[in-house]
Amino acid sequence: MSDALINGLAGAGGGIIAQLITYPLQTVNTRQQTERDPKKDKNNLGTLQQMCQVVKHEGWERLYGGLTPSLVGTATSQGVYYYFYQIFRHKAEVAALQQKRLGIGDGSVGMLSSLIVAALSGCLNVLLTNPIWLVVTRMQTHRKESSKALSGQKLLDATEQTKLSAVERPPYGTSDVVQEVYQEAGVFGFWKGVLPTLIMVSNPSIQFMLYETILGKLKKRRVQSRNGSNAVTALEIFLLGAVAKLGATVVTYPLLVVKARLQARQVKDGDKKQQYKGTLDAIIKMIRYEGFYGFYKGMGTKIVQSVLAAAVLFMVKEELVNQIRSLLAKGASNNVKPKLL
Repeated sequence: MSDALINGLAGAGGGIIAQLITYPLQTVNTRQQTERDPKKDKNNLGTLQQMCQVVKHEGWERLYGGLTPSLVGTATSQGVYYYFYQIFRHKAEVAALQQKRLGIGDGSVGMLSSLIVAALSGCLNVLLTNPIWLVVTRMQTHRKESSKALSGQKLLDATEQTKLSAVERPPYGTSDVVQEVYQEAGVFGFWKGVLPTLIMVSNPSIQFMLYETILGKLKKRRVQSRNGSNAVTALEIFLLGAVAKLGATVVTYPLLVVKARLQARQVKDGDKKQQYKGTLDAIIKMIRYEGFYGFYKGMGTKIVQSVLAAAVLFMVKEELVNQIRSLLAKGASNNVKPKLL
């Protein structure tokens, strides 16, 4: 089994586990990002309060709205990313060794090369998985009006009650979203928000550059202080992943908000201030009507969710890689022994 495939499978497994743990936070964060009513911002609730509100009025299952396509997207995204990252990384290492033979460099992959490798892997990942994440965003932002919430609004007349009861069109699953998006914009509608997402490739690029740089320095110190051993514990991997993701998220968060706005359902008959024709139009309207604050809505929630997810991802991925390699090594040794006898 190739090293690229091992890392791809381990990345997919780590991504799924991280997604399951942090998904409620992701759902609340997506709703925070796509909230366009300035009046609601004044009475903005904390993350835990919003989670409780969702459970109270819509049911706990809404915290996991879009979980199935999200897991598919996570496994696909992490698998594709790590697979191509390992391939490009190997080529970069070969090129670095060739340059060393020519007397250029020390044979290690530099920060710029690491950034390019991560960017190329990220671009391929975005182009292949954007439709999945668009479906997830639609399902996360879909709001369900509970019967309790509706019955509590006694001042509404029968017509308004009918409108509110039609807020949700059950069932609202993956097939409903696919049909809805196709009717809105055809096949190209599944790539809404792809431009800011491509620009956001810098997020994992920065993340992995920071992660590998810090990890490399840590291993060098271990070699010098532990009799040649460069082993890193799972807890240290957890902390390294958290620090790397934190730095990347702070820099690229505004693009994430723009992407979520473009992928969420557009209100056709509503205020034109909340309707976006494209990336540039969304940015201009957000600056004009919401100010720069609009680009950082829900950032606290995102930092908690991203840092926790990344830390779990790195820890689980490294453990899976080690376990897979160990199993393959044992299998190879068992196949060799009969031949020696």
